Amino acid sequence: MNDNILRQNIIDELEFEPSIDAANIGVAVDNGVVTLTGHVSTFAQKAAAENAVLSVKGVKGVAQEIEVRPFGANVTADDEIAKRALHTISWNTVVPDGAVQVKVQDGWITLTGKVDWQYQRAAAFAAIRYLDGVLGVYNNIEVKPHASVPDVKKRIEDALKRNAEVEAKGIEVTVSGGKVTLDGKVHTWAERSATVRAAWAAPGVHMVDDRIMIV
Repeated sequence: MNDNILRQNIIDELEFEPSIDAANIGVAVDNGVVTLTGHVSTFAQKAAAENAVLSVKGVKGVAQEIEVRPFGANVTADDEIAKRALHTISWNTVVPDGAVQVKVQDGWITLTGKVDWQYQRAAAFAAIRYLDGVLGVYNNIEVKPHASVPDVKKRIEDALKRNAEVEAKGIEVTVSGGKVTLDGKVHTWAERSATVRAAWAAPGVHMVDDRIMIV
């Protein structure tokens, strides 16, 4: 797809998404790779902008350079953000009690700890991204390994075969310990994302090296 057409499609998508104020977001496209610049008022908008761009057909990658600039003169204190983050995570039934620790510095939250599944790690991140005053999140939560290599590889390959979005023949899965490496070629970002989700869904996976190319 022509970069100029793709850029306009992305701009239209950002303006269409009601959760994003796209007035101060800049979009540049080079051979299907999108660079987002400018600023938004919340971290949630920054995350939503990236997700909106990735949903556009023809996008091969995103360089996220948007700044979070909260409205108003009153900046939420780090200790208040930490209290709210811990409280919000504790109310999430998906995240095990006491499994996640929170550190906040200059509005940036760092999550640490260990959980059994990737979806629990993702849930902790999702729980706090809408908090007031958050400028960014480092998700350093680890996933505990608890499955054999052959079992992990087979589960992922079987999941890819079941997934209607993925052409499984074009994907090569390699497992070393709890690390999964994905190689191959797909046609869309959605197909690539579905493949990565399938890898993360296997028990014991604590890292996914995504080397899949969009062609």
